Amino acid sequence: MADYSVETYGELRPHLQEEWLITNGLGGFASGTIVGCNTRRYHGLLCAALLPPVGRVMLLNRLGEIIRVEQDERVLEFSINQFGDKFHPRGDRYLRRFDSDPGIARWEYDVEGISVVKEVLMPWHHNAVGVRYTIDSSGRSVELSLLPFVRMMDFHALRHERATFEVSGGSKTCVVKLDGNTLALAADAGSFELGENWWYGHTYAIETERGLDDSEDLFSPGRFVLSADRRSSLTLWARTDAKTHFNWDEEVERRKSGVKMSPFVSPTVLRLFHAANDFVVARKAPDGRPGSTVVAGYPWFADWGRDTMISLPGLLLCTKRFDEAKQVLCVFAQYISEGMIPNRFDDYTSEPSYNTVDASLWFIHAAFEYLRMSGDSATFEKELRPGCQAIVRGYTKGTRFDIRVDPTDGLVTQGNRDTQLTWMDAKCDGVCFTPRQGKAVEINALWYHALRLLGQDTEADRVAHSFRKAFWQNPFRGLADVVDGSRRDTSIRPNQIFAVSLPNSPLTRPQQEAVVEVVRRELLTPVGLRTLAKGDPNYRGRYTGPQKERDAAYHNGTVWPWPIGAFLQAYLNVHDRSDQAVDQARRWLTPLLDTMQHDCLGQISEIFEGDEPHRAVGCFAQAWSVAEALRLAVELGM
Repeated sequence: MADYSVETYGELRPHLQEEWLITNGLGGFASGTIVGCNTRRYHGLLCAALLPPVGRVMLLNRLGEIIRVEQDERVLEFSINQFGDKFHPRGDRYLRRFDSDPGIARWEYDVEGISVVKEVLMPWHHNAVGVRYTIDSSGRSVELSLLPFVRMMDFHALRHERATFEVSGGSKTCVVKLDGNTLALAADAGSFELGENWWYGHTYAIETERGLDDSEDLFSPGRFVLSADRRSSLTLWARTDAKTHFNWDEEVERRKSGVKMSPFVSPTVLRLFHAANDFVVARKAPDGRPGSTVVAGYPWFADWGRDTMISLPGLLLCTKRFDEAKQVLCVFAQYISEGMIPNRFDDYTSEPSYNTVDASLWFIHAAFEYLRMSGDSATFEKELRPGCQAIVRGYTKGTRFDIRVDPTDGLVTQGNRDTQLTWMDAKCDGVCFTPRQGKAVEINALWYHALRLLGQDTEADRVAHSFRKAFWQNPFRGLADVVDGSRRDTSIRPNQIFAVSLPNSPLTRPQQEAVVEVVRRELLTPVGLRTLAKGDPNYRGRYTGPQKERDAAYHNGTVWPWPIGAFLQAYLNVHDRSDQAVDQARRWLTPLLDTMQHDCLGQISEIFEGDEPHRAVGCFAQAWSVAEALRLAVELGM
């Protein structure tokens, strides 16, 4: 739970960086800042996933919130928006408290003596949102007006042209249609008054910082009005299906009962568990069976094969959500093609793209972890082992993007200077900012691990010998990052840590210890691992500006939280999980967990800037950040 009391307010700008998120289990979401001002194009009350978990459309951006006091005709607005470099109105001045529980966000306002409590909830597995207002006017006659502002277009896009919306209204309802999209609004009290209008020049500060189009025009179809002279409430439901009706209390109970966890877990694990639930969403398997997948990050990522497989042990296995883990693995197993699982699915067509070298190897790791932790040998033998074997055959034979086993040493090589097949995949205007074609260190650590898991020990022994010969540098620098013919990239990056963290390591014990120390010394920060050592001439410590500048920094110094899981696992491995090592690992993980109390409340960001104070940037909620923190928190007994 995040709880901000009145004493924390008074200054607007610090709180514009603090965000909230509610999801619906379909890939849809609601999000914003805790003070109520939208600072991203992705902030809104209803971003619906019309082709779960993709096909996302921003339907309802915000609500204008106005109280009129009848005795003296005062008009008091308690919403907040940015227009250019100005903020109007300044509803944050009335805000006294914000808190959030899983699935519900709550604001408390004191609007010149009038108490207003606002709550936002998304029904699970429905493209809908409920916003409830409870007013205590202390006996004064007041009128609450709510003005819906809508975009009704792709969530990546901004609206700049006046469109012809089709609007129909009832006594307490309004339906807005445009380009095949429908937004149905219904209140349980008060009335609806038709009054179409446009508000121009909404400005989104984070889009400005990112060098992107940062303003748009929004349409309002009218207003919902509630008259009150005592304690009154109004709940406004917004949904894509006008025939679907919801009950607030029932939806609260449904969200509470939808995902259960042992009451004996710690508050830390429980908080991470609820964060993990936001990323597990519905996706049908190719054969039409209901399935699950993992959204890589909010607000803009869909389900990526790499992120899903890395996240699965933390999100679903250590939380004992084995049925969903099975669904995820079986869905991806059905998509295996030429020894590859998809890297991602198209946001609009949901068609798979096979442009990754590591996702398939992470699938093998996740499948065997599922077998180990669930004991479900029937599913593993029938649906997962054949997929794992197909992947090894595909890599051995050779598959897309020149992914193949080099017959001279048994190591996996891939790609060319124009491809980005590993997780360090930033590319803009045809430029790959972290070219890693050839034999990448973590790919071959995963390859060795996969061979051991599948019982191909003779080939694994050969790979281990070749791995040490190809990648080992010395105890002071650890492993090379990429070997490509005569080219050897000796940059110090976090990829080498996987050669120690995975259950099967191709390194000797002294080499493992050296790698852990190199990564600790050169890359460890309080919030994750830097993607490049700070002393490297290519290091970039800030992540800001236009797309090309941000992409240049994305894997060249920027801190990623998710590899800290591998680092802590490796540290525990080389210290035989001693009590002292466990205590140290807890101390290293704690600052990252503390970020859940700010930034996006209850979540962990995708990335942080490499330079202090390590500002949170990128996606404000990332699956593998949460998953690896959760996995290690459970293992460390936090």
